[in-house]
Formats: sequence, C-alpha cells, structure tokens
Amino acid sequence: MQITTDQTISGIYGFEPKSKVVRPLFLSNVSAGFPSPADDYIDRQLDLNEYLIANPAATFFVRVAGDSMIDAGINNNDILIVDRSVEPISGKIVIAVINGELTVKRLFKSAAACFLIAENSNYPDIEIDKNMDLEIWGVATCAIHSL
Repeated sequence: MQITTDQTISGIYGFEPKSKVVRPLFLSNVSAGFPSPADDYIDRQLDLNEYLIANPAATFFVRVAGDSMIDAGINNNDILIVDRSVEPISGKIVIAVINGELTVKRLFKSAAACFLIAENSNYPDIEIDKNMDLEIWGVATCAIHSL
C-alpha cells in the first residue's frame, strides 16, 4: 500500500556544537504596546545552543517541505530541531518514516489505534496499521522560521 504523507523533509542535518552562539538577553520582555525607556538593561548572555538543544548527542535538524503542519506553526522551508532522546508520546510532533517516506506529523496513540495527524484540514490523517512499516526518528522540539 502506498501512503502519500503530503509533508516531506527536504534536508537532514547533524548537530555539532563547535562553539557557543552567545547573544545578549534583555532583562524584561518586549512589549507589544508602547516601549518603556527604563527597560534597556541586559540581564545576561544567552547561548542559543544551550537554550534550543537539550541533548546535543541526540539532536539533528530537518528542513520542512510542504504545508500539512501549518496549523501547528510549522511552515514550508522551516527548520525543525529534532531530539531522538525525547519519548514519542501521543500529542508530540514527530519525524516519522512510513513505508520509506519521511514525514512530520502529530502522533496520536490510543489502546485501539495509532495515527499520524496533519495540522492542516486539507490533508487526511494517516492510520497506522500492522502492515505498514513505521519508524519514529525523533520528536520535534523547536521550529525555526523567518518572519
């Protein structure tokens, strides 16, 4: 049986922390209203590796191709940070291989069934049955996209 996942991964990238990426972190949150001139204080330095990657040895990146996850805030060409050490429990967004095809979907598991769910009503859910070859590569922990 051929399953069309409607969401592909256009690239897979390893993670190798060669150096810290440290940038200033401001003491207060950014206001969506009128800015306060008293909020110009830097709290500390923020290392993006430390902030975004919990387990470097189990982390890799994928680039998304498609729009089946747009309602989850995952857009075409986004980069997902994927952690293989996070348990793929029901409700998590996972990188899966179904019958040899890579996809990103929300995992739903119950005692009776297992589904990979698209976050776009234009795409059907994929019910996993015993005849399908399914492998979960990891759990998406962050999405990086341009504004």
